[in-house]
Amino acid sequence: MLILKHNFSFCASHRLFNPTFSDDKNKEIYGKCAGKNGHGHNYKLEVAITGQVDPETSMLFNLQDLSDIVYENIINDVDHKHLNFDVLWLEGKIPTIEIFIEEIWKRLDKSIVSKQKNKLELYSVTLWETETNFATRLRN
Repeated sequence: MLILKHNFSFCASHRLFNPTFSDDKNKEIYGKCAGKNGHGHNYKLEVAITGQVDPETSMLFNLQDLSDIVYENIINDVDHKHLNFDVLWLEGKIPTIEIFIEEIWKRLDKSIVSKQKNKLELYSVTLWETETNFATRLRN
């Protein structure tokens, strides 16, 4: 199996806050991440795809095409944005790293599967919120 990966970076802010909880309960669960005005991160996103190498091009997939897909579906929506207020596909969700990566997966999987050439599939998505906090979503 061949896995092709591409990395991206973007800046965004968010607030971890459940409106059904009291301020004290939000602070207890989310700590400083529940602060009234939110906070920001320099995110790093790794997208990995798998499939068959095309014998005509000798490529699994053109990395510029992959970059275009990620920018169109993710980066353009989230870069220098507040995830709670500015990103329609996160509306009504608490933008924890777990929720954020699932929503990224849904958007990318739909776009990459539509490029079914060479049985191309989204293999994994890894999202770093900080140098030490990150999550990976793998294809089931």
